[in-house]
Amino acid sequence: MARKLSMLAADWWDYTTLDDEILDDAAKLTADDITALSRGGFKVVFYDTLEDFYLAEALEYIAAWKQATADNPVGICGPIGPTEQLPLVVRLVNELQLDLKHAHFWGMDEWYADGREVDAMHPLSFERSDRQLCFDRIDKTLCMPESNLHFPKADTAAYTKSWDDAQCAVMQGGQGDIKHWAFNDPVRRQGKYADAPPSPAEYRKLTTRVVELHPVTVMQNARTSGGGVVTGVPTKAITVGPVETWRARKVSIWQAGTHDNPFGMRLTTLMIGKGIADSAVPMSLLADHPNVQFNFYRGGIGTCDVEMH
Repeated sequence: MARKLSMLAADWWDYTTLDDEILDDAAKLTADDITALSRGGFKVVFYDTLEDFYLAEALEYIAAWKQATADNPVGICGPIGPTEQLPLVVRLVNELQLDLKHAHFWGMDEWYADGREVDAMHPLSFERSDRQLCFDRIDKTLCMPESNLHFPKADTAAYTKSWDDAQCAVMQGGQGDIKHWAFNDPVRRQGKYADAPPSPAEYRKLTTRVVELHPVTVMQNARTSGGGVVTGVPTKAITVGPVETWRARKVSIWQAGTHDNPFGMRLTTLMIGKGIADSAVPMSLLADHPNVQFNFYRGGIGTCDVEMH
């Protein structure tokens, strides 16, 4: 039987093309149900306060960087969204006097426009945010060498090679409305994907690349970062791929309820917990990664009950 058309953008794949039974089961999940979806290789953790939530996220940076030595360089791949952890990372590094000369950092993604990555002075630049919120504020005697900071560019060769130069202890991320990590969005419903999205195995072969963004992703970024001005948001980006993601020892997703909604957070937890991988829901492909942790702020998970506003 042919899969449904998307309710969000008919020319694209996304979670609304899934079987209704999966969608309905996700909407029914309680907090206890979400916790119970933990299994070998997939752990669900709840935090009762935002302070604890973002401190725990910041401590993943510290734990990764503390492992780094001259013979064993180690780093973390981090997102813009969330960003609340980054000032905490700065304070911890400076207070603990953590020497980062052998540590590495990979940015997850960057906007792409006019045939190249946006300049670091662009108001939406992720590199700019990482530098302003974190790296420019670390004590100069402690900060990592510039060569150990890796931000994706339109020419992805140097970024891709950098994954050979150090071990990624953890890849952090958030979850977007379209159920992506980084900008690993669902693909257009055209050509060889007119009747079915890429298989999980095919999608997992994708490396760092320039991607066309799902309209929902463009709308979300306009809402969260641009005051709703959709025309100010690029429609393409450069994103870390599944290939690099599977090189990270751990994938850690942080959900405070400010990026995706109660239903979306439940859907991907259900799919990963149950081992249901479908590239129309890119986050669900993490069902096959050996070490994934979903981190939730308890006050942000909400419910899927109807409530008129």
